[in-house]
Amino acid sequence: MNRFVVAETAVIDAPLGRVWDVISRTDRYAEWVAGAIEVTDHHGVATIGKTYSERNRTLGPLKTDSVWTVVEIVPLQRRVDTGVGFAPLQDVTNIFEFRPVQSADGREATEMLYQVEYTIGLGPLGLLLDSVQQSSMRAGMRTSMDNLSTLLRSEASRTAP
Repeated sequence: MNRFVVAETAVIDAPLGRVWDVISRTDRYAEWVAGAIEVTDHHGVATIGKTYSERNRTLGPLKTDSVWTVVEIVPLQRRVDTGVGFAPLQDVTNIFEFRPVQSADGREATEMLYQVEYTIGLGPLGLLLDSVQQSSMRAGMRTSMDNLSTLLRSEASRTAP
């Protein structure tokens, strides 16, 4: 079975600490992750070995229930979760990586890598489905990172003096 990697990178218009605070909250995923309709069970701040559950949109009108397990945390740098519930995708791993950068106007910002690794079943049919779903997955990643940037800007404007 082939292993696939889909990744997108974006600059989030917020300092690394604020980005980390939001992505570490498993209960907040529906606020910014494009495919997450709702978080149905969570443990608050991401903790290695703990799980959280979501109701997700997949291809088109299809929906699924997923369960994620936090498997790696390197504070302010990397977070890795494994997930189930995305058939025909299997062995799904979600990776977020971060590094501080400066925006064009000199403000603190964060470069974010959003990567999903997986295998896919169903033989040749799975490969055909994958060719369709990869562009949708990439678009969802870009939308998620845009949503995260917008959410953080909104929160910053509410707390600004």
